[in-house]
Amino acid sequence: MSLTHFNSEGHAHMVDVGSKAHTHRIAIASGKIRMNPSTLDMITKGEAKKGDVLGIARIAGIQGAKRTSDLIPLCHPLALTRVSVNFEVDTTQSLITCTGTTETTGPTGVEMEALTCIQVALLTIYDMCKAVDRGMVISDVKLLKKSGGKSGDWEFNL
Repeated sequence: MSLTHFNSEGHAHMVDVGSKAHTHRIAIASGKIRMNPSTLDMITKGEAKKGDVLGIARIAGIQGAKRTSDLIPLCHPLALTRVSVNFEVDTTQSLITCTGTTETTGPTGVEMEALTCIQVALLTIYDMCKAVDRGMVISDVKLLKKSGGKSGDWEFNL
């Protein structure tokens, strides 16, 4: 299998997707941020000085998905039809899991948009809480599932 972002001379290039079929494409990604229990408590009680941490992180994740092609040099700009960002709080492990779903109908997939969504949402949580907890750890960012396109469906299987 060859890497599609390199041409026959080995130079990086943007893949030509002009002749690819427009199909409904979905990608789901997730990631975690672990923090001190007191930081998680502050977030869940809505006591952060910068405001609603998860609400702002949700908007940031959506914005991150929309701006993926500005951040990743060889990504195509996409007309996203849906971006959703959800958070699950786990007080026993003192972490928040973020799950993001991106969708489009087009000639190329939305995996990078889902992954960027997660990273930006988690980085926003870090940014909003770093004054009280610089030891937060972002981890386990991964693509969980994708569907659509020539390669069909794929699901994380580890």
